[in-house]
Amino acid sequence: MKLRRGWWCFPILSLSIAVAVSGCAFAPGGHIDYDTDSAPVDDLVDVEPITLGLVRTQQAASGQAGDAGVDGSGETALARAVANPQRQASSDPYEYHIGIGDVLSIIVYDHPELTIPAGSERPTEDTGNTVYSDGTIFYPYVGRIQVASRTIEDVRSQLQSRLATYVTEPQVDVKVVGFNSQKAYVTGQVERPGVMPITNVPMTILDAINLVGGLNGDANWHDVVLSRGDTETHIDVYSMLQSGDMRQNQLLENGDVLHIPDIGNQKVFVMGEVMDPVTLPMGNSRLSLTDALSEAGGMDEAQADAKGIFVIRQAAPDTGKLATVYQLDARNATSLVLGAQFMLQPTDIVYVTAAPLSRWNRVVNQLTPTISSVYQVTRATRDFDELRDGN
Repeated sequence: MKLRRGWWCFPILSLSIAVAVSGCAFAPGGHIDYDTDSAPVDDLVDVEPITLGLVRTQQAASGQAGDAGVDGSGETALARAVANPQRQASSDPYEYHIGIGDVLSIIVYDHPELTIPAGSERPTEDTGNTVYSDGTIFYPYVGRIQVASRTIEDVRSQLQSRLATYVTEPQVDVKVVGFNSQKAYVTGQVERPGVMPITNVPMTILDAINLVGGLNGDANWHDVVLSRGDTETHIDVYSMLQSGDMRQNQLLENGDVLHIPDIGNQKVFVMGEVMDPVTLPMGNSRLSLTDALSEAGGMDEAQADAKGIFVIRQAAPDTGKLATVYQLDARNATSLVLGAQFMLQPTDIVYVTAAPLSRWNRVVNQLTPTISSVYQVTRATRDFDELRDGN
């Protein structure tokens, strides 16, 4: 009879647990039926091993020539670009065009009556000739002349020609002493955003960035936006500096807006069996696979599978693929040299898998609480039966 009562409790216990679990379906409140099954993605993913050939191919495609952009002759890419005028943004000579609001200083040598003296305490801008709203200036004997949208040399030649009626062989000098008509704007992630006057000294994109103190730590060097009228041009400042190709280094014009966005999604994500999973910004530097692993504290040697270091990179939309997965087998530690040459791209995911033994240990750890609970329930039931039979 004792044995029969002991076995009789187990079906009741099992039935109670089943009823308790199934009772969740009848609990009050709303719910949504859902199916967690999803389509397999294996067919949408390409897997490639990281080899020396792959690294060399990627370097050739990106125009890299080593970490410092140095070729076999020891010449940097930046030095090559500066020495090669065909690689500059523009080879046309730059000339400033006078605009409304500019202040001109006009000197006729040996004729002080035609030159307003600035004096020792008065700035030249206060004594010069301001360009009126109709684009003209007034000058003695000459009257009003149109100067807006003209170069300094054009205005000097016209003044000299018209003064020749009153002055023998006049020697005329014209300068812009107040650049007020033309401006460019630098906004976003720079040290001192602000207005940059366009002057007789040509100002390029790099010049403007330098004049505002450079990009700050949150700047996205890879996607600087130049807005000119209704046109937007996206400029990779990092690539321009890295490769030395100055064709993107355009001259700024009146009304241009140079915007440096924040780093946004220019990040690399390091996950899995590393000491410190981390998100790494890529705003102003290149980052290799080995760099990323190092920033994450390295692999967890007790848990990681050294042959399972993966870089998951989103595929281009026109490929019909979801991602390309690059695998590094680092069971031989010298393979990390390849990792140091495999350059990551923004939004890459670096994932280090767990070793098979580690995965088994995790399964056991997850099952242990359940096994312990079953053991405790079984023991409690047995003790109850023994106690009852003893009475």
